[in-house]
Amino acid sequence: MTFRNETTAATTAATPASARRRNRVRIAVLGGALAVVPVAGLVTATASSAAPVSTWDKVAQCESTGNWSIDSGNGFYGGLQFTSSTWAAFGGTQFAPQANQATPAQQISIGEKVLAAQGPGAWPICSVKAGLS
Repeated sequence: MTFRNETTAATTAATPASARRRNRVRIAVLGGALAVVPVAGLVTATASSAAPVSTWDKVAQCESTGNWSIDSGNGFYGGLQFTSSTWAAFGGTQFAPQANQATPAQQISIGEKVLAAQGPGAWPICSVKAGLS
C-alpha cells in the first residue's frame, strides 16, 4: 500500500529538474494569459457599446421629450430618465446629485456605462426607436 505523499515524493524525485522548470514556466505563462482575458473583455465591451450623441439625443427625445433637465416627479431624472440608484451606482454623483442636474454630456457618459453593463434593454422601448444597440 502506498500513501499519496510517498507517490508524490517518488514522482518528484524521478522527474528531471529541467522538466520541473518547464512545467513552472508553462503554469506562469498560462496564469498570465488568464489574467489578461477579463481585462480584454472589459475593453471590448466598453468600446463596442459607444453610441453617437445623435442616438442618445433620440433616446432622450423618446424618454423625456428631449428635456435633459426634467424631474417629472416619478422617480426618473434627466434626459435618459435615470433612477437615483442607477445614477449613483454608475458614478453619476461625481457630476451632480441627480441626473437632471447634470449636463447632457455627463448624462450620456453615465448612459454609456449603463449600456455597457445592462445593454439597450435599460431603455426597452426608446432604445429600439432610437436604434441604440
